Amino acid sequence: MLRGFLLALAFGGVASFAPVARPVFSVSKTTALFAEDGASAAVADGDEGAQEDAPPPPPTPPKMSEALPFMPCPAACDGTMAGDVGFDPLGFTDWIDIRWLREAEIKHGRLCQLAIVGFAATDLGIRLPGEVHQVSSILAHDVALKYGAMQQLFLWISIFEIISMVGVNQMINEESGRVPGDFGLDPLGFCSTPEKTAEYKLKEIVHCRLAMFAFSGMVTQAVLTQAPFPYFG
Repeated sequence: MLRGFLLALAFGGVASFAPVARPVFSVSKTTALFAEDGASAAVADGDEGAQEDAPPPPPTPPKMSEALPFMPCPAACDGTMAGDVGFDPLGFTDWIDIRWLREAEIKHGRLCQLAIVGFAATDLGIRLPGEVHQVSSILAHDVALKYGAMQQLFLWISIFEIISMVGVNQMINEESGRVPGDFGLDPLGFCSTPEKTAEYKLKEIVHCRLAMFAFSGMVTQAVLTQAPFPYFG
């Protein structure tokens, strides 16, 4: 009994001096980890610094007018209407609805196209019967005013204006979708396809603008020369 106790005590003492396994740290691996962390932090700091030091992107240049390349294109002149080339040097579209302006442009252009034909035809001798109509285009205004024809013309134009303003008001204030100048008048079917519609709209607005200039020139030339058509004194 005593011998067994002594043997156990001896083995226990020997075991107490046995080496204990300890975790082994690799200096090279630890150094590499710290190096990677430092490099990542440096890259992150570098990106933040680059973002802070980078200059702001340059502002987007304004869209220039096609008709006046040295001026910015008005915002309302976006090219959706036929003949729109960004021509608005006085800035009317900044405070007047462009649909109203296009309605007025087409209306005056159509009137001038009719006026050119009538003005020239009268001075070429194509006149209504009756002594009252046997006058030149320049004198027709005073004669018509004297005999009351101008008052009738004013009455019928006023009625037409009142009727047409209903559609214009619906277009501007009620967003009816009506296109400026469109009264649905196409008895011969010229605008049978979208392509033809776009083509004839462009042709019309070009002729409208030309007619307004042409009629102004015809009247001025007729008054200055007092000569018959083509008003070369």
